Amino acid sequence: MAQIRVALAGVGNCASALVQGVTYYAGGETSEHEGLMHASIGGWRPVDLVFCAAFDVDSRKIGRPLEEAIFAPPNCAKVFQAEIPATEVLVEMGPVLDGVAAHMADHPEEDAFRIAEDAPVDVAERLKTTGAEVLVCYLPVGSEKAVRFYAEACLEAGVAMVNCVPVFLASDATPGMGWADRFRAAGLPIIGDDIKSQVGATIVHRTLARLFADRGVELDRTYQLNTGGNTDFLNMLERSRLASKKRSKTESVQSQLDERLDARDIHIGPSDYVSWQGDNKVAFIRMEGRGFGGVPMEMEVRLSVEDSPNSAGVVIDAVRCAKVGLERGLAGPLEVPSAYFMKSPPVQMRDDEARVLLADFIENKPPAAKA
Repeated sequence: MAQIRVALAGVGNCASALVQGVTYYAGGETSEHEGLMHASIGGWRPVDLVFCAAFDVDSRKIGRPLEEAIFAPPNCAKVFQAEIPATEVLVEMGPVLDGVAAHMADHPEEDAFRIAEDAPVDVAERLKTTGAEVLVCYLPVGSEKAVRFYAEACLEAGVAMVNCVPVFLASDATPGMGWADRFRAAGLPIIGDDIKSQVGATIVHRTLARLFADRGVELDRTYQLNTGGNTDFLNMLERSRLASKKRSKTESVQSQLDERLDARDIHIGPSDYVSWQGDNKVAFIRMEGRGFGGVPMEMEVRLSVEDSPNSAGVVIDAVRCAKVGLERGLAGPLEVPSAYFMKSPPVQMRDDEARVLLADFIENKPPAAKA
């Protein structure tokens, strides 16, 4: 039976939503297309994803079947598909490295990580023996060494990668030594970096920034503030881990402007952890600008979403695009899927342009010749 064999680096809330989603979209007629950007990509449907390996560091997940571990604390993602068929995948111990912020290991609430004492498995070897084709990297923000470890494992095992976190791999174009060239030399596709949500704070902010420019309104200053109560927001209380996240989110919005805002006039980033919010994320976006006659205008938006399903709705497409890349022998960063799915792709595009080009990619149309 045709399938896409998927490995997970990190079995947190986003992984929970993705695993639930695969079963959900294998269900009846009411769930066939609802909430999907693409029902089929290159002939691949969501139900064709098969999980073959999973790695984590939390003692409440290690050694447990994947279909149970996704519901173990500290996960708090919304349960929209409670019954998950047996995957025959046991969550295995990965290396800790810098994957756990110090305050996450001794936080008094159930939200804290409880690091297992098990020895890490040989990740590259497990990817080989399980027949993994695509690894989805779901590690916490700030896990620079750990993300690069899994990227090395992909290169060694011959596995494509979808990098959902703001560690810059696909967008690292350092000649010869950068991750883009390394995946290209290995003949492997990579999609990255830092996943956009289906309708999340970044995509809304990008769209509004572009709307102001397209309608002739001069944007003077803007901010985006986010609060949430999942482990992602708890992790980001350590401000030293936020540099890459703030850069990723800020540049994603700046890329949509005809003229960049001065750094003092744009502020984007996580604001605080509110434990009772759980996996609910609330974003506050403010735009200040000048329209016709230089007359000032202001806009404020409040967005409330379940964070992890919002992300999984994009990842489920990115995985299938990575599989298509493998089938077509594509190597290195997949620029168009990355531009549509990620905040920090190798090539930034307007979202409407990326959407059209993604349709061409899926249909395997050659890129249009430039005038």
